[in-house]
Amino acid sequence: MSGLVAFTLFHVLISLVGIVTGFAVVFGWISHRERPKLTLTFLVTTALTSLTGFGFPFARFLPSHAFGAVSLVLLPLAGVALYAFELRGIWRRVYIATALFALYLNMFVLVVQLFGKVPVLRAAAPTQTELPFALAQGVVLLAFVGLGWVTRDHAAVRSRPCTTTHGEPLAPSSQ
Repeated sequence: MSGLVAFTLFHVLISLVGIVTGFAVVFGWISHRERPKLTLTFLVTTALTSLTGFGFPFARFLPSHAFGAVSLVLLPLAGVALYAFELRGIWRRVYIATALFALYLNMFVLVVQLFGKVPVLRAAAPTQTELPFALAQGVVLLAFVGLGWVTRDHAAVRSRPCTTTHGEPLAPSSQ
């Protein structure tokens, strides 16, 4: 196996791990289940996906590079919101927005790659300007807008201080 093939395989595997764990984290937000190990895996593998994307030979700056650069700005911000500010106040919204957008960018690139590499999809949209490609990207965008709406409500609810049924603040160990 050549070095480039091994590097490509590594890049694809961490991309898929980032996407799968990203969705697990998002659905954890919705179901109010914290998943710290999956969250860390999502953030790290998504950052590695963006970093390794710059390791492929290229003659010009591509949209995937722009997406990778944006992701590499978003992910540290998500990490700071989560680990430094512990999702207090506005930082919960910052975390959810940046992490969700980074996941969307990975999904957008996944669709691009699928239409570029899978023969039946490539035949349906050889230049990626055709209707099947636009529809696929539209479905992904709408799905993430929906997830953004649902998690926006979750972020607003969860960013309020937790209280008991009597309105008293919960002890830190209870939260």
